Amino acid sequence: MKNKTGVLFGRSMRHILRSPDTIITVAIVPIMMMLLFVYVFGGAIKTSMDENVNYVSYLLPGVLLMAIASGISYTALRLFMDVRGGLFARFSSMPIKRSSMLWGHVLTSLVSNAISVVVIILIALIIGFRSSAGILSWLAIAGIISLFTLALTWVAVLPGLTAKSMEGATAFSYPIVFLPFISSAFTPTETMPAAVRVFAENQPVSSIIETVRSLLNSEPVGNNIWIALAWCLGILIVAYMFAMRAYKQKIA
Repeated sequence: MKNKTGVLFGRSMRHILRSPDTIITVAIVPIMMMLLFVYVFGGAIKTSMDENVNYVSYLLPGVLLMAIASGISYTALRLFMDVRGGLFARFSSMPIKRSSMLWGHVLTSLVSNAISVVVIILIALIIGFRSSAGILSWLAIAGIISLFTLALTWVAVLPGLTAKSMEGATAFSYPIVFLPFISSAFTPTETMPAAVRVFAENQPVSSIIETVRSLLNSEPVGNNIWIALAWCLGILIVAYMFAMRAYKQKIA
């Protein structure tokens, strides 16, 4: 079978370029949250933190994860529309590798979310974000964020294939978007009640946030990087297995 992933990826990217409001929508809400926390809540939150810490730099990793969690909902939506439009049924009769359809959407998600991340970082630079990270640290940050995006994108594939409505295809992303709020994204977990603190310190995004934050500040990452990688790879493997099972059932 011919692998047409590149062609299908180009098709999905053309749809985004013709309708750039999806990237704008994905980026604008996290940017507004970043501005809100920096200029409205930042002064109060900084009273419980080291005065030398730049709060924009502190919250940026959490804002980036929020943007990615929001962006993957569009992957589920685009996939749902292709399924409902009968595109999968037509392609199943063609000499195309079965996974090409899914990988086209997955690669589109990686690129579109990367654009959103770059836009948010540029806005953060304008309002005071600074980093002492070197090239290797930035490459590590890019790798972790890409792996997180890939894992969540495969999570998005599942509702994209199985949802009965557009609302159902995108609703799964809401809890993921709000996970950074119950983490160390905006304030140290030491300030939280015990029960909330236990959850905040042991949920998936906290280790990713701490890893990215340490890399941005040229600090030791400790065990956080291994925990972050374990979460991302675990979610990726499980989501991929369930997504491929749902895909085979859909085109059977």
